[in-house]
Amino acid sequence: MVTYLLDWFALLVRWVHVITGIAWIGASFYFVWLDNHLQAPFGGERIDPGVAGELWAVHGGGFYRSQKYRVAPAVLPPTLHWFYWEAYSTWLSGFVLLCLLYFLRAEAYLIDPDVAAWSKPAAIAIAMISLAASWLVYDGLCRSPLGRHPRALATLLSLALAAEAWGLCQLFSGRGAFMIFGAALGTIMVANVLFVIIPGQRELVRAKSQGRDPDPTPGLRGKQRSVHNTYFTLPVLFVMISNHYAMTYGARYNWLVLIAISFAGACIRAWFVARHKPAERRGWATVLPAALGVLTLAAVVVALAPLHQQELAARGAAPAVDPARVQLIVAQRCVPCHAQSPTQAGFTAPPNGLVFETLDQVRAHLPEVQQQLALRAMPLGNLTGMTDDERATVLMWIGHGVLRR
Repeated sequence: MVTYLLDWFALLVRWVHVITGIAWIGASFYFVWLDNHLQAPFGGERIDPGVAGELWAVHGGGFYRSQKYRVAPAVLPPTLHWFYWEAYSTWLSGFVLLCLLYFLRAEAYLIDPDVAAWSKPAAIAIAMISLAASWLVYDGLCRSPLGRHPRALATLLSLALAAEAWGLCQLFSGRGAFMIFGAALGTIMVANVLFVIIPGQRELVRAKSQGRDPDPTPGLRGKQRSVHNTYFTLPVLFVMISNHYAMTYGARYNWLVLIAISFAGACIRAWFVARHKPAERRGWATVLPAALGVLTLAAVVVALAPLHQQELAARGAAPAVDPARVQLIVAQRCVPCHAQSPTQAGFTAPPNGLVFETLDQVRAHLPEVQQQLALRAMPLGNLTGMTDDERATVLMWIGHGVLRR
């Protein structure tokens, strides 16, 4: 009953996480789009000289006019709408999910004894340190003299994040490493909002309320962090869905897959940002990021492609395997989770509804079974202790006999 209730709690928290994430990312994307579409004020009426640009739009049966001030209006309006609870709610719900799935069940989702045989407390502590260290290193670099040189800062940050991706994949299971990397990026993003962007906006409002000339520094710093956040978005979204695709986190060089797809995501986001700008300001800024993103994704797809049947045949036919031996392995290593009534602690139903109590049931899902075994994604966290010999035996029975590339 406790596991059943935890499953419901995780489902509801995941639902909240998706809803708030859509609200946060949607608002972020909209304001980037708005900034890049501002034009000189238009209209017959008198225009406030403090207005830097405006945008006219039609939506939902009405016309909208958005204006952006160079600094602030002469008089602050009685109501200002702030955008921060979307970010905080997304991170809080995501952290609760991280605790429920990857910390509470670290032995299944976070720890892989074949990578590093951490104790549960040690693995959780390292993961938490990784989240905090990611923000501290990132913030330190942004506040350093390097922060005044956007290209150099972007290069160093990219190298630091690539090193983190590699390091996490040497410490945790592929699934766990990907998720901690995504959580680290998400932590940087929400910390940017909490510690830099919102305080800068509050200072702007405070200065205007007190009749002081606002200091532009907090606003410029907030703009820099906002730009970083928009490029982190697609890599974070990739991580959120990657746990459904073992071909990514289960690859032998999974750290390289993580780096490559994160790079591709940032490039694709750069393409969208460039497309938002007026046509005369686009040029290669539109074409190059798109080309890099697509080529990188294509390279990953080709690199992770399974062997063709002709290649398998060239390696020689797999030796005959006794089905009774396979049945015994499946019963010991797979059925504890993949049964009508699972006996493995923490499971109230077979994962993805797949039951493998007979070989016929396994045969009905051979492609999925082969992929999960070859990528070492199953058994989950190797909770049932499948040996390499047992894994190879089942793969040979399937007819492939090939471990992960």
